[in-house]
Amino acid sequence: MYIRVSYDTKPDVLLHLMIKDWQLELPKLLISVHGGLQNFDLQPKLKQVFGKGLIKAAMTTGAWIFTGGVSTGVIRHVGDALKDHSSKSRGKIYAIGIAPWGIVENREDLIGKDITRPYQTMSNPLSKLCVLNNTHTHFILADNGTTGKYGAEVKLRRQVEKHISLQKINTRLGQGVPVVGLIVEGGPNVISIVLECLREEPPVPVVVCDGSGRASDILSFAHKYSEEGG
Repeated sequence: MYIRVSYDTKPDVLLHLMIKDWQLELPKLLISVHGGLQNFDLQPKLKQVFGKGLIKAAMTTGAWIFTGGVSTGVIRHVGDALKDHSSKSRGKIYAIGIAPWGIVENREDLIGKDITRPYQTMSNPLSKLCVLNNTHTHFILADNGTTGKYGAEVKLRRQVEKHISLQKINTRLGQGVPVVGLIVEGGPNVISIVLECLREEPPVPVVVCDGSGRASDILSFAHKYSEEGG
C-alpha cells in the first residue's frame, strides 16, 4: 500500500490513515533505520547478525520498521532481512518506507486514486532515480515538487516518528510508543540524525552497527574512547 502526500502533511493525519485506512495496529515499538544511501557491502557475519537481530526485535515486540523505502544502501540490507523472514513465513512485519516522491523510479506508474498498480522494481543502472524496495508493506511518498533530490521526506518522517512516540500504548502507566534509532554505515547526515535523536525530549536511544563502515564506525569509536559524562 502506498500514498503520495505533500511534504508538509500533518503527522496526525498520516497516523490516522495508517490506523484507520491501512488498518495497522499502533506499534509497541518503532525501529527507525538510518544509514548510507549509496550501496555498500556488509561482512557476511555482520549482515547475518544485523538481519536476525532486526527481525527478532520486530517480531517479539510487534514493532513497525521505518526506512527510507528505496532499494539502495542500508534499505537494501533491511529488505534482504525482510525477504529472508517472509520466505520462512513466520508472521507479518510492517516495514514502512518514507521516501521522497521525486527520487522514485517509474513513479508515473503510481499515479491514480484508489487503484492497484503493477510496479517495476528492476532498477535502471543509468538512472539517477531509485526503485522502491518491494519487501516493504507500505510507503509514504513525500512530494515537495523537486525531482531527483532527497530532503522532502526528512522533516515529515521525523514528525511522524515523534507523533507516534506520543501515542499512549499503556494508558494506566501513561506510556508512549518507544522509538529506537538503528544506524548502519552512513555519511555526515547520519551523524546529524544521531545528534537530533539524542537531543529529543526525552532522548531517543540509538543502536549503532559497529563495523558497518563510515559514520557508524566513527560514532562507535567516539563512544568507546570518550570519557564517561562526555
